[in-house]
This record gives sequence, C-alpha cells and structure tokens, in this order.
Amino acid sequence: MNKLCKFMSNAHKLAIMRHAYTPSLPELQAFVQAARTGTATRAGAALGLTQSAISRALTSLEARLGVALFHRIRQRLVLSDAGRALLPEAERLLADLDRAALTVMSFGGHRDVLRLAAFPTFSALWLIPRLAGFARLAPEVTVDMTATLAPLDFERDPRDMAIIRAQPPLNGAPLRGARLDVLAVERLVVVAAPDLLPDAGMLEDDALAKLPLLQQATRPNLWLDWFLNAGLDPITILRGARFEQFGMVLAAARAGLGLALVPEVFAAPDIAAGGLRLASARVMTTDTPYVLTYPERSLEIAAFRRFRDWILADEGEGI
Repeated sequence: MNKLCKFMSNAHKLAIMRHAYTPSLPELQAFVQAARTGTATRAGAALGLTQSAISRALTSLEARLGVALFHRIRQRLVLSDAGRALLPEAERLLADLDRAALTVMSFGGHRDVLRLAAFPTFSALWLIPRLAGFARLAPEVTVDMTATLAPLDFERDPRDMAIIRAQPPLNGAPLRGARLDVLAVERLVVVAAPDLLPDAGMLEDDALAKLPLLQQATRPNLWLDWFLNAGLDPITILRGARFEQFGMVLAAARAGLGLALVPEVFAAPDIAAGGLRLASARVMTTDTPYVLTYPERSLEIAAFRRFRDWILADEGEGI
C-alpha cells in the first residue's frame, strides 16, 4: 500500500512538473506573433493586446522553458537558436488547434457526426450527389468525409466507416477486423471525346486498340484485362498518357488525349452532358465490388445504422 501511495505521489509530482513547463495558449500566440512581426508592439496589435501584455507573455514563456527565445537588438526581437527551434512546432500546434475548432464549429450544433472515408472519385461522382437524400432523411446528422485509397485499420483510425473496393472475404471472415457490406459491382466502359470517334458510332475492339489508350496508374492492368477478354493480343495496349486517378483520366479523355476505360458511373455525368461518348458497346464487370466497411463499434451508433440502411437501400446493379 505504501509503495502504491508513493507511486501515485510521484506520478502527481511529474504531472505538476509537466504542467509547469508546458506553454499556455496565450504564451504561444504571443511568441508566434512576436517572431513574425519582430516587435512586441506589432504582435500586440495583431492579437488585440498591449505591448506590455506581449512582453509579459514572452518573459513568462522564457522563464517556463528556461531559455532565451529572442535576442533584444535595438528594440527588435530576433529569434535565438532555441526560438527558431520552437517556432515551427508552435505554429503547427496553433494551426492544429484552429483546424480542430473549425471542424467542431462546422458540425453546426448537430447532435450526430458520421466520419466517413471513401475513394476521391467515387465520393465526387457517386456518393456526394446522393447525400442530399440522406440529409433529408436524417437532417440532424453531419457527415465528415475524407479521402482514402486503401482499407482502414479501424483499431487505429477513428472513422466510423469507409467505402472502398475490396473482395468479400471467404466464409464471412472480417476484412482487417472490419465488417463488410457489398454496395455494387464495378462495371467498366470505354469512353472518348466525340471528336475522337467516327460519326458512325462505337468501335470494335481491334479498332480501339489502334487509338491512344489512357492509363490509370493505380490500376495498370485494366486495358490488359479488357483486351484479353476480347481475345486480342495486348502487346501494344500500354501506350498512352498515364494518370493517377480516374478523375484525371476522365479529364484527359474530355481533352481528346485518348480512350478512357473507367467505371460506368464515373463517366455517366460526362456522357449525359455530351463531353464524352461511349466508344464500345461492351461492358466489363470486375470481380472486386465497392463495399462499405466498418468496425463492430459503429453498429452501436444510431446515425451509422441509419446511414447503412440508407446506402444499402440506394445501391444499384452496378457502379
């Protein structure tokens, strides 16, 4: 018992010591502004404080850290070596705090926030246009969306769910510890700018192979699979400009740089607007569908269950 009390006492002392040398927010703000402006007067003007208040904050910070952060030269504040070492970290901390505050403010008083990660192009062209429907269904829920290109580790990542491409695991086994619901299969189509295609309409695969073929860097086998399925020799298909994301591939296709092999849903807005045309009547379905993945803990969130029910009800035959 005495050992436990002694341990707790030492831990309490350490906590007090850490607090003693941890800068306060006003001290960091004063330090950063003084470093940027070079005088306590200008730093005070930037923060709405007096020159004396800035000077007190800087003196307190230097005493707290036990180092001189500035050289006082002819009424100018010039950073010392210690000050130059602290400045980028102080700026980062203040910026992180500012971003955190803006994130919370963006919730607009909504009670529930769903944190979602999804493929960038998928988010822009398929998910976001549908979110108005979910907003009408659950106006009290705010969606906080970020981009991802790979499965999440939900043991480390705080997000509630992610939408990715993944093969369903065998025998119902979890995907990296996450549950999985299939949203839709992926259907690929060939599109091109109208000027690149003959007036007669669509092309056969041997004619497609003679045109520039835009490459998707993260999925370099798409054209290979397309022409192998057609029974053609794919030896010449890897010519053409290469782009990292489907959004870039679509932009290149609109610019007339070549043929694009992309998910049907991604091309649909451009086809409807006339910026792109189908270049082939054939559709290729891949064996890796779009899925909703989430940790077991998300099932305890009422807002997540509503989102999951909504998106599964809204799924189509293909994406």
